[in-house]
Amino acid sequence: MALKVTRSDEVIRIETLCFTIYSQPGLGKTSLAFTASKPLLLDFDKGAHRAVDRKDVVQVTDWNDVAGISAADVAPYDTIVIDTVGKALDCLAQDVIRKSPKLAYGGALNMQGWGQLGIRFSAYLKLLRSFGKDVILIAHMDEKNDGDQIKERLKIGGGSKDLVLTDSDVIARISILNQHRTLVFSPTETAFGKDPARIGELPLPDAKSPDFHDCLARIISRIKDGLNSLSEAQIAHQSEVDWFTANLPAITDAEGINAVLGRSKAAGRDVAMLVVNRAKELGLRFNADSGEYITPEQKEAA
Repeated sequence: MALKVTRSDEVIRIETLCFTIYSQPGLGKTSLAFTASKPLLLDFDKGAHRAVDRKDVVQVTDWNDVAGISAADVAPYDTIVIDTVGKALDCLAQDVIRKSPKLAYGGALNMQGWGQLGIRFSAYLKLLRSFGKDVILIAHMDEKNDGDQIKERLKIGGGSKDLVLTDSDVIARISILNQHRTLVFSPTETAFGKDPARIGELPLPDAKSPDFHDCLARIISRIKDGLNSLSEAQIAHQSEVDWFTANLPAITDAEGINAVLGRSKAAGRDVAMLVVNRAKELGLRFNADSGEYITPEQKEAA
């Protein structure tokens, strides 16, 4: 079968996201997750009853409760919430041990068992996204002293933390900033974050506010729009790079260079530098008064 290549001039559209949200207990992670578009929550943590404006829930006691999930099961929903991802991985680990006792030692996964856990969980996330659904992973947070700093960590056992960080497209934490709950996407030296849409941070509306009921749905839509527009902008920029690379060698005088100056500046600094370098090759000089390139003879005459 031929290799399917997405060319640099083709948009890679983002249709679904895997979005991890973490925080200390009590900051409303589950309530926020229920404001996503048509959510279904897989409740491994047994805490959905405490959420504001609870939506549909699957109460999970064993991995078999969700292992056979199908496209028909989730057809009415747009978003699948795993709450919490730490408890889900614990549940899956027990299923791995039950089916393959040799992958455990003393009731805990051995190295091969952790590898199997990672493979199965990643496959499960891909399955949910193959249904055309966004996936939200809810995680608790704990803190670790590192010298004079307190570092935030996902409260996930074993090596599974790295698995979640890798599989997530977006990672944000709920923090209290200026006495207001804020969703912070940017990573720091002491906290996790993944911000491909360059949002930075967003204040969260109060749970009693009319703006809260679809809060996460709007945030996810904004992230997708940002990623897709970024992709389109990158393609447009590359198109300009390709045009100038192909056409600049055919330009041989100041008139030709000046004709593309405005276009090159609009395309970005790297494209503008292509024009500058071509002008130097032609021995042209830039006239700051006129804002155009001139020949040495014209400069001498001036």
